[in-house]
Amino acid sequence: MKLLTLSEKEIIITLIALGLLLLSAFLFGTLFEKIKGPRVVGEIIGGMLFGGSFLYIFAPVLMSSVFEAYPEEGKVLNIFYQLGLIFLMFLSGYNTEIKADKSNIKTISLVFTGATILPMAGSIPFFNLFQDSFIGSIGNVTCYRMVFAIGVAITSIPVISKIFFDMGIMNTRFSNTVLTVSTFQDLCLWVLLNVAVKIASAGQIKLWEMLLIVFVTIGIFAAIAVIAKHIKEIRKEWKANTFYTLSFVILLITCGLLYWAGINIMYSAFVVGYLIKAIFGRSGTTKTRMKYLENIAFSFFIPIYFALVGIQLNVVHGFSFARFGLFFAIAFGLEFIGTWLMLLPSGLSHGTRLDFAMTMNARGGPGIVLATVAYSYNIISLEFFTVLILTTMLSSMTAGYWLRFRQKKDPDQFNKMA
Repeated sequence: MKLLTLSEKEIIITLIALGLLLLSAFLFGTLFEKIKGPRVVGEIIGGMLFGGSFLYIFAPVLMSSVFEAYPEEGKVLNIFYQLGLIFLMFLSGYNTEIKADKSNIKTISLVFTGATILPMAGSIPFFNLFQDSFIGSIGNVTCYRMVFAIGVAITSIPVISKIFFDMGIMNTRFSNTVLTVSTFQDLCLWVLLNVAVKIASAGQIKLWEMLLIVFVTIGIFAAIAVIAKHIKEIRKEWKANTFYTLSFVILLITCGLLYWAGINIMYSAFVVGYLIKAIFGRSGTTKTRMKYLENIAFSFFIPIYFALVGIQLNVVHGFSFARFGLFFAIAFGLEFIGTWLMLLPSGLSHGTRLDFAMTMNARGGPGIVLATVAYSYNIISLEFFTVLILTTMLSSMTAGYWLRFRQKKDPDQFNKMA
């Protein structure tokens, strides 16, 4: 067997393209951290620098010579794009904690309902308003509507966690409530996205097939949680190379097997991350090794993924700032109003209700994953893809700056949660 390969020139061009994307993502990501903004926003803007929103307009020949130098370059770069997505979801799954504080179950339930169920229901009247501009090339109305509803309700665990860590309010009652709700919310929405992807792939799907996908998707995650209780004897000391090799073997093969079962690669990687935590645990040596893997992934694969998201954005051609503004207002408003209203009977102060309503609007990484997966399956148009990414960026920054503003006014605001 002889494998086909790229020419030496094509390899060099690809390495230069990756280097430029990584450098730009690093510089803009660092800049946004300096101004207390989410790093992911800067990394996306770093990618936008080379796309149709900026340098490609002024120097199309130069940009094409780097990022479209040979016919297969887009496919080669897409491998790194997919690896970034896989690692992002894998690490998200590993860091997912599913536990609810019984003393706080009422608040958790109210926030979940207000930030998930009410916004999704409230988005229904707006489906047709954007459909002609936002629906993808496959023209599947059901898939488009599901993505629209998810985009309104989704919340980011990684972005919120980073903000909480930076502010020193991690493990407060407020932060634990937000992260618990976000975990349950993301699980529900990943299931819905997986169903949408399956419908898009099959062209059409019957109700019983849809219910089967939902059952299998949830069942796999639940089975892992049950199995975790019976595999504690596996949690022994492993050599570093054995641990990483086994983790990657499980990740890659499971993603392949679950694909044939109708499970999207994005959700598969998330489930495998949770499985690795169940097998090896989250303490001691395992936690340290996963931290090393996280450092590598967030230094190379994931910034390139976000930069490649950014390079596809186009706010110059076929984009309406009016539609973006209207969608952002609807998405932000539904999430805000739903959360605030549901917390009225909670006994929390007006200020704390506002904090929850603003915080649950941070869409971060999950919002970006939603947009990229839906766009790759042609469920949504390029304009809606761009709108979802910009909504994610703006909502995440708004939530972050709001929380810092509130802490500056009252340093103990999030410790008392009154």
